[in-house]
Amino acid sequence: MPDQLLYAMEVTLNGLMAGVLYALVALGFVLIFKASGIFNYAQGVMALFAALTLVGIMDGQVPFAVLINAVFGTEIHNFGWEVPAILAIFLTLLVMCALAWCVQKFVMRHLVNQEPIILFMATIGLAYFLEGFGDLMWGADIKKLDVGLPQGLNDTIDQVTYGWFGYGFFIDNLDIFATVIAAILVIGLTIFSQYSKQGRALRAVADDHQAALSVGISLNYIWVLVWSIAGFVALVAGIMWGTKSGVQFSLSLIALKALPVLMLGGFTSIPGAIVGGLIIGVGEKLFEFLIGPMVGGATENWFAYVLALLFLVFRPQGLFGEKIIERV
Repeated sequence: MPDQLLYAMEVTLNGLMAGVLYALVALGFVLIFKASGIFNYAQGVMALFAALTLVGIMDGQVPFAVLINAVFGTEIHNFGWEVPAILAIFLTLLVMCALAWCVQKFVMRHLVNQEPIILFMATIGLAYFLEGFGDLMWGADIKKLDVGLPQGLNDTIDQVTYGWFGYGFFIDNLDIFATVIAAILVIGLTIFSQYSKQGRALRAVADDHQAALSVGISLNYIWVLVWSIAGFVALVAGIMWGTKSGVQFSLSLIALKALPVLMLGGFTSIPGAIVGGLIIGVGEKLFEFLIGPMVGGATENWFAYVLALLFLVFRPQGLFGEKIIERV
């Protein structure tokens, strides 16, 4: 088999794995948009905040240590203990649920029935607030996240592909793990959205706030629920991306790569987020491999956005999104 074809096959597999990580972030966008009609610009920052909180809890870091030391002239940084990964993840999940309650209590409850652009601007403000709050709470230095996930070359795939083709494929164990987690999340969230009482209430709130209120659905409960679920998805994405590239403030920029994923898959489709992520992941890797050398490389920085632009022109609702027809 030609070497170029083997390389292309390896690039495709790695693109699928990268696409799953994009899709994990896109899932948070879809959940909130599907339930409340809000495009949550803060989803990427929520993943960053979750990862920062997880590392801080695991390392026994004192929250707001920099501020405390500056005000009182102390030199405290750590409590002197370390927290096991499983317990730290559970505590971080509680923090994200508390964050969801605060978002509903202090922001969203005051914006019921407001125009979509107002809600969108509110999430932009929330994103910048969380980024600054996370910096103040845990510090801005780059942190290493290790919760025990397998990383590095998968020896089994390497040996099997070498036996088949005489060339071993490099596939990261972390990417394989992320693929499995994403599949479980998609199945679980789809079942929850379609068949549970709470899932039907989420869709009712998205259609019409006043109508949902009139039939006894609590907007407070629904919005805390949906932001909590989005916080959980952000935590999972933060763990995967933080483990892969370190916990740093550029982590919040993964939200920008999730936008083309949403445009391809559709803003209201949970499976669409996964399919869109896979298309973006594979497409940008193959485009860089095949076309990148001809145009000077670095095509991964813009390929996804060009593809999303084409979809906006010819199919604005995405592959799986609902086509909305308004009477004027």
